[in-house]
This record gives sequence, structure tokens and C-alpha cells, in this order.
Amino acid sequence: MNREPMRMDQAFGLMHEAVRRVAAEVASPHAADVDARARFPSETVAALREAGLLSAGVPRELGGAGCTLHEQAQLCATLAQACGSSAMVLAMHFIQLACIARHGLGSAFFREYLRGLVTRQYLLASMTSEVGTFGETRTSVCALERKDGRFMLNKDATTGSYCAHADAILVTARSGPDAPGGDQVLVLVTREDCTLKQTTSWDTLGMRGTCSPGFRLESSGPEEQVVPGAFADSSAQTMVPYSHVLWSSLWWGIAADAVNRAANFVRGQARQNPGTAPPTATRLAEVSRQLQDMKHLWLSAAHDFDAMGTGAAGQEQLLSMGWALRLNNLKISCSEAAPQVVHRALQIVGILGYKNDSPFSLGRQYRDSLSASLMISNDRIAAKNASMLLVFKDTP
Repeated sequence: MNREPMRMDQAFGLMHEAVRRVAAEVASPHAADVDARARFPSETVAALREAGLLSAGVPRELGGAGCTLHEQAQLCATLAQACGSSAMVLAMHFIQLACIARHGLGSAFFREYLRGLVTRQYLLASMTSEVGTFGETRTSVCALERKDGRFMLNKDATTGSYCAHADAILVTARSGPDAPGGDQVLVLVTREDCTLKQTTSWDTLGMRGTCSPGFRLESSGPEEQVVPGAFADSSAQTMVPYSHVLWSSLWWGIAADAVNRAANFVRGQARQNPGTAPPTATRLAEVSRQLQDMKHLWLSAAHDFDAMGTGAAGQEQLLSMGWALRLNNLKISCSEAAPQVVHRALQIVGILGYKNDSPFSLGRQYRDSLSASLMISNDRIAAKNASMLLVFKDTP
């Protein structure tokens, strides 16, 4: 009997349900320990791998689910309501995967690599920061060296997102020894290709499970592992939009978890006095509205990104100043809103939200949300916006 292929909405529905299970059964029970010990959420990643969720963004023709940015954002938002660190790992993985899926399909190597990722559920990490660039990811000090069909790449990174736990790392570097800092490429470095020496610690206020200390990377491998094209294109067309949308979705998820705890607290108060709304109910309504506004921002940006497609017109729009401003404003707005929402939820719950041993505890959510404005500093983004607005004219 022939079976019709599963529709894309059906495939996503199954993946979303799988993420809900992982969030409830694995991520949530381990979240406190991951935070307390600043350890990698290995149980959650293993469950994501077992459910085949790490290949959500691989095109369907290569065996993946072909999830859109809109769909991947919903997966991250769902997981973040259980564990912010786990959701950040998933989001960072999706960002790196998108760079390969959107810019490497002209390469036989990368097409085969993506097929392998579907089967083996590789976890991809990122290494874009570097000593000497002062947080500017669009410039590099290290340079790619090529010889006899192979590359050599050594990098001293200020942070390496969960690199010690990944199967491969996407690393930025100058395209060659004589290239200027802004002439960059993106290189896939597999675990077998490299050695990592940790250079700094990771004892942070929040997002402790992302395990992102500094590393000194030494690597070499086949030249075909260099992602085709300039990093400037993959950054503007993929890495930046995916980063700002997926990060915003998981920050919303953290905030949503806080509001849900506040809602449960208010409902408990209401049950004690049936027929009377407690004073905290009004504040709950206000913070719920702010949470809804926040969700609309990342959902609409993801929807519009997916609608652009991969054609020439869409690529041109992705490189436009208006789109860059919108993405920057999305990042600033959601990163500032998340801790505000958690703070307002804390004011509703009161001392039970302040205590770490309470079922209404909001300490981890508060600390995780504070990282949002620091991941690519909002001050740096605002300065870029100011420069663009000197020449940008928004026409109807």
C-alpha cells in the first residue's frame, strides 16, 4: 500500500510535540542542576538527538524536516520555557545549521554532510569571537591557510559556545593570510580536525549551561570544509536574522515561564477567596499583554523572513538597510523586554519568587534573561542603528 508523503505542517506538528515532551520530561527536571553546576545540559541534548530534532532545519530533499525559521523559533520558545540554557544551545545549533543549509548546498561535501547530520544528529557549535576584535564578529585576526587541498586554521577565541561538547564547530577567519580583517570565510571544523585548549572559565550569572569559555583552537582539514562564498553574505542573509529571531523567541520563552508561574500563584490566591479577583490579577493582565507584544515581534519577523524566499529579490531585501534596522530593533526590544517581564512576574509572586527553594522561584529565569542585552551588546547595535538612520529613508 502506497503512503502519501507527510505534509510539512504534519511533520512540524510531530516535532513540536516532541520538543514539548523533551521540555517537560527532561529539560525541566534537570534545569536547576544544570544552572547550579554550570554544566552542559547533556540529558536534554541527548533527548533532542534521540527525537531527531537536531536536523529540523535540514532541507527535506536531504532527509531533514525542512523546518522554516518561523517553525524553528517556536521549537526554541517551547524548550526555553523549561530551560533557557538548553534552548540557547538548540538555537545556536540551528543558526549554524542554517548557514550550511542556505549557503553550502552547491557543495557536494556539504550536501553529504547534511545527510549525515540527519542520520547521526551532529551538534554544531559556533566560534565567531576572537581576542583582539573587541566583540566585533565581522572582523577576524586569525587567517585561513590553504595548501595541497587542505586548510590550517588556528584561533584564540574569547568565547566558544559549548565547543567542548559539539561534534563540529563553525569558525570565522580571514579568507587568507593577506586578506583584510573584514574579508572572512566560515569553516566547518569537525571534532577530529581540531584540538581545543580552554583559556578562560565559565562561572556566569546566567545561561550557565551554555558552557562558553574561551578556547584556543588548532585545526586542519580538507579544504572542501570551507563554506562557499564570503561570510559577509552568510552573516547578513542567514546568521544575523536567525540569531535575532531565535534568540528573541527563547527570551520570550524564559519570560513566558516566569509569567506562567506568576499566573499559577495568582490562581492560588483566587481559590482562597472564591468570587473575588486578587489585587495581583490586574498586574498579571498587564504583564501578559507585554508578553504578547514581545511574541508578536519575533513571530512577525520570522514570518516575513520565510516569505522572502531564496530568490534574487529576497536576497536583495535581506541585504537592505530597512531589514537590518528591523532586525536590530527586534533584538534590542526583546532583549530589554525579557528581564522586564520576569521582574514584573517576580513582583506579583513576591518572596516566593525570590526564594530558590520555592515552586514559584524566578531566580534562574531572571538571571538567564539578563544575558539578552549582552549577547552582541545593545549599545553596539544602537550605535549601528544611529549610523544607518543618518542616511536611511523609510518610504511608504
